[in-house]
Parts: sequence; structure tokens; C-alpha cells
Amino acid sequence: MNDASSTSDLPALKPGDSYVQSFARGLAVIRTFSAEAPRQTLTEVARRCGLTRAGARRILLTLETLGYVRSDGRQFALTPKILDLGFAYLSSQPLWQFAEPVMQTLVADLKESCSAAVLEGQDIVYVLRVPARKIMSINLGVGSRLPAWCTSMGRVLLADLDAQALERHLQGVQLQQHTARTANSLDELRLRIAAVREQGWCLLNQELEDGLVSLAAPITDRSGRTIAALNVSTQVNRNPPETLLAQHLPRLLEAAQSISRLLQIRAP
Repeated sequence: MNDASSTSDLPALKPGDSYVQSFARGLAVIRTFSAEAPRQTLTEVARRCGLTRAGARRILLTLETLGYVRSDGRQFALTPKILDLGFAYLSSQPLWQFAEPVMQTLVADLKESCSAAVLEGQDIVYVLRVPARKIMSINLGVGSRLPAWCTSMGRVLLADLDAQALERHLQGVQLQQHTARTANSLDELRLRIAAVREQGWCLLNQELEDGLVSLAAPITDRSGRTIAALNVSTQVNRNPPETLLAQHLPRLLEAAQSISRLLQIRAP
């Protein structure tokens, strides 16, 4: 779900001791590859990044030399070695070691998919996922992104922001009417986030995709700050919102609290 990045999306910083422009461009090249564009020509990469062909070529050949990219002479593609970059993050965070067994138990009990995500910019990024079955038309996995404003986990994460940080985030939101139930104004979105903050969990009823309902709860650190969100997703014709609230919400809250306690006790 990663959108192609261009150098125009990069921070307006000048090269110097605290900013290496070539490194930033290299990351932008990596981010052009996605499920929609798994293989690209040099011209396509250059266009997506806003780089010259010569600049994109140097970066691609460097990545190929390091083993992160392969080429058949015409098209370039990422290699499995690129996963080392994401694994470095996951392996350095004790949360995910504690969360996965709890999530597996929850999936076994509820027979529904379970995910964990963090807030990154305007999006949530999936850091763990234990699927029960495919219920969305969107193919989700670790590293997938979705807009925070119209997801249950995103709203749980946004609800923990202070007023100024939330307003900064909302000013960057690009509202899109995914379904008839999607929030259609920032004022409506503010009200829905405020409700999440008040109740401590989020029910998202067919706002992202028709037929999809999900519940999310916060995972907190020692200070009580929400550092991630946990959710379960299902189809409304199998488990309507009333069933989710009555049967699934208590188990989800218990699982999120269990992960939070493990993190607070065992994390350094």
C-alpha cells in the first residue's frame, strides 16, 4: 500500500552535516517499489522519484551492488534482502515479541484477523498481522499503510495526540468518501476521534470499505502513552457491530492490556 515517493516529498533541507541528500534520494528510490509497481524500468523509477535518469541509475546500481535490487537488464525489482531494513526495526522493539503470541491466541478465540499498527505521518503502518481469512479487497501485510483518519487503529492513535498535534495532523488529511458512512468533514472527524478518546476504543463501521467493520484498542507504555494500536476486523454480515461490542470488545481490550503489561514489565 506504499505510495510512490518523489524527491518533492522530501523535507526542504539543505545538504550538510545533518542531512545527506543522496541517502534521502536512495530511500525515495526504494519507496517507489510497491505491490502496484513491483518491477520498474529506469525511466519509471526516475519519473516516480523526480530524479534525472542518470541520478536514478546511480542509486539503482548502488542498491544492486549491495544486493537490495536486482535487474534483468531492463527492469529493476527489490530483493528479499530489503526485508533486513524492516526487520531491524521489528527486532529492536520488544513490543512485537510480546504481542504476537497474544494476537495468535486472540485470533484462535475469535476466528477473526488481528493486526497491530503504529502511527507514521498521515498513515498507520502495520507492524504485525495474524490473519484468520482474507476479508478485505486490500492486500495487507507487515509494512502496509492505510490513512490513519479512516481506520480504527488510526483513530485510537490519533485520539492520544494532544490538541495541537492532532490539529497539525488533521490539516494534512485528504478526505475521501470511501463509503456512504465515511466522515465527510473535518468537524465530523474531530467528533469521532473525541468519542474514541472518551471511550478508550474505536469501532469503525464500514467507513473504509463496505462490509468491513473493525474494533481497535490502545497499547500503552509505562507512562500511559499510546504507542501502538491493536485491532480485530470482520465482515458485517458475519459479525454486526452489536456482536462485536458484546463479544469481541472485552477480549480485544483484555489482549491490548495484556500486551501493555508485558511491555511495561519486561521492556528495558
